[in-house]
Amino acid sequence: MKKIAQIIILILAVMPMLRAQESPKEEDFYKIVTPPIPEGIILEVGGLITLPNGNLALSTRRGEVWIVENPTSSRPYFKKFATGMHEVLGLAYKEGALYCAQRGELTKLIDKDGDGQADVYETVYAWPLSGHYHEYSFGPKLAPDGSFFVSGNVAFGDEEWWRGESRVPGRGWIFHITNDGKYEPWATGVRSPAGISMINGELWYTDNQGDWQGTGGIFRVKKGDFMGHPAGLRWAELPNSPVKLTEKQFFAERDNRQHRDANNRAIKPENTGNEEPQFLYQLKEKYDMVRLPAVWLPYGVHGVSTSELILDDTKGGFGPFEGQVFVGDQGQSNIMRVVLEEVKGEYQGASIGFRSGFQSGVLRMAFDKDGSMYVGETNRGWGSAGDANQGLQRLVWNGQMPFEMYTVKAKPDGFEIQFTMPVDRKSAEDLSSYSVSSYLYKHYPVYGSPPINTEELNIKGVKVSEDGKTVRLVIDNLRQYYVHKLSLNGVRAANNYWSLVHPDAYYTLNNIPDGAKLPASELKTTRSTSVKAAPKAPAKEHVSPDGKGQKTASAATPTWEEVKPLLQKNTCLACHTIDKKVVGPSYQDVAKRKYTNQQIVDLIYNPKPENWPDYATPMAPMAQVPKADAAKIAAWINSLAK
Repeated sequence: MKKIAQIIILILAVMPMLRAQESPKEEDFYKIVTPPIPEGIILEVGGLITLPNGNLALSTRRGEVWIVENPTSSRPYFKKFATGMHEVLGLAYKEGALYCAQRGELTKLIDKDGDGQADVYETVYAWPLSGHYHEYSFGPKLAPDGSFFVSGNVAFGDEEWWRGESRVPGRGWIFHITNDGKYEPWATGVRSPAGISMINGELWYTDNQGDWQGTGGIFRVKKGDFMGHPAGLRWAELPNSPVKLTEKQFFAERDNRQHRDANNRAIKPENTGNEEPQFLYQLKEKYDMVRLPAVWLPYGVHGVSTSELILDDTKGGFGPFEGQVFVGDQGQSNIMRVVLEEVKGEYQGASIGFRSGFQSGVLRMAFDKDGSMYVGETNRGWGSAGDANQGLQRLVWNGQMPFEMYTVKAKPDGFEIQFTMPVDRKSAEDLSSYSVSSYLYKHYPVYGSPPINTEELNIKGVKVSEDGKTVRLVIDNLRQYYVHKLSLNGVRAANNYWSLVHPDAYYTLNNIPDGAKLPASELKTTRSTSVKAAPKAPAKEHVSPDGKGQKTASAATPTWEEVKPLLQKNTCLACHTIDKKVVGPSYQDVAKRKYTNQQIVDLIYNPKPENWPDYATPMAPMAQVPKADAAKIAAWINSLAK
């Protein structure tokens, strides 16, 4: 018994030391709290704001507006404020009244008798609709002068459901409703602008991957801007249009390198892999009104359906990231952190992971007066990684400091990274702790784009500041307009040797700053390990069917290790996993259908949503997947049936 007691004492003494060596995760700093929601209330949240008195106002996709009193208590009180409206996807508060964007109008909700329910539903302005289901309207967002901005989703094509169309004015546009109730077109080129926002008095929006949108992006918007999707250019020549780019000019720029059909639509490229890539920056170099995204969000890594942008103005109540921006994702039920800077008159910056694990798709966010963040959620018709169809949750910081990249800034010769706590100098001065690559997305009419022109970049050296909180990386061959992925897997914190909670940052380098470069004499160039290419596995052999024992090479079924990079590269893992339903069916469920390999390849290029009627979000044609990749993926999927 004495020996057992000694062993127990020893274990208890060692446990704190073991915990000190473990690296905490997201949930160790930010807790997701789910408030009780009364039975019968379905909160498919479309809009979410904190009112001046501390109450929470939220709108739903079912056309309701609710007021939540004492929202952070264990027993919040829900009261229905308004009902009977059409898909309310945003709320604003102005001078004692709530304003909401219904599908076809900006509506003012007035409680005249003070009983907590709207008595007057006043149309501020109504815009045209074609009746297509995808014509969502997002907003309103309150401008500094008290006017409003609203963004209009495109419709989809009849034959190709994913091809965006602007059937009536306002679709594919961001528009302005003045204080006297007049409509003013503001900017176009948007596809699915779910995250219209005001950040420090400036208009921003987020867009979703689709045709002409290689992946999700975050854009600052000025009057007259064009963000890349041509559908709205149909109305650019109307007398009140501030956009000076026409459909004819847009497509003329592409005719040199793309074939077009009789309706002046770009023909989908064949899957040869030999097409000359087209990029949005090429259009920008000729037409100044073209607006590049400040940040590209890597598809399937930092989301699949970009939603709300929100500024941390909590003065430290939400953690160490005051003044930075958070962006939600509906499809992957997560939130990212965005670090922005302005270089040569344009915004650019980095996307860094922040918090995953929400119960449904993250669509709206708002801060409470106590510094916590409300998260409004929905997945009906859109699909999400979270299993619940709807929800309201709250994200609360526990006061502990996470080890994170605090800022990432571009330099003439690389990047400067500031951390939330000092780094371990030995690990931070080791070049093996870092890897950097760059890539870009195509600008073309296919649904989404894989990362292309990927290049691993050479890290020439590193400099760690005296206080250990800043690292300067000097890198060869920075590429303007490209996304630069910075991976800091080997960097550790000084006091506890933690690894970073999120070791990857994706920096969109619209402009390379001017200034002095670090001299080689100031750099550390030590590399503790040399990375060698893995040897190629020998070709597998089999006995030929002629019975003579002759051995010939044969392509074996790909393994998970072999196919995983292909699934990542082609963004397949954003919607599918091996054994779990996400946005689409699991690969095991596909294998159970007993398709041939060729049938799966055909379905990659030409999906048949009718085959999967229980899934709300139909799969888009993945024309960008190389045929060799598609064949390997198909063979691997069918191997799961065994």
